Amino acid sequence: MAAYTIGEVARHAGVGVDTVRYYERRQLLPPPARRLSGYREYDHHDVRRLRFIRRAKALGFALDDIRALLDLSADRERGVHGLRARAQARLADVEARIAELQKMRRGLRKLVAACPGDGALDHCPILAALDGKEST
Repeated sequence: MAAYTIGEVARHAGVGVDTVRYYERRQLLPPPARRLSGYREYDHHDVRRLRFIRRAKALGFALDDIRALLDLSADRERGVHGLRARAQARLADVEARIAELQKMRRGLRKLVAACPGDGALDHCPILAALDGKEST
């Protein structure tokens, strides 16, 4: 089995060295074996785990959720159900954020369309909306 230094495991996983150390401190990555020199030693399981964490983060999972996903990934009886439930919850969060962003976009489009882009500031519909005043 191949043994990797911290720099090698980071490179293979697509993360930074400081990220590897951070995940160790947060106990998302088990403490690595140490060489006689004291240097950390990693293996392909660590690379897979780091990639898992990186991909989960890219999907918007928080570190506590990722810890739960990692635990569930080792649970042969409840793992699939738990993983699906976590993914469904994350999807619901994303969909709620998208709806909120779409609402913000509609509001901003109205404001931009109502603003001529010139003239006196006291007649600016954007400032009036932000101040809670009606535009004149």
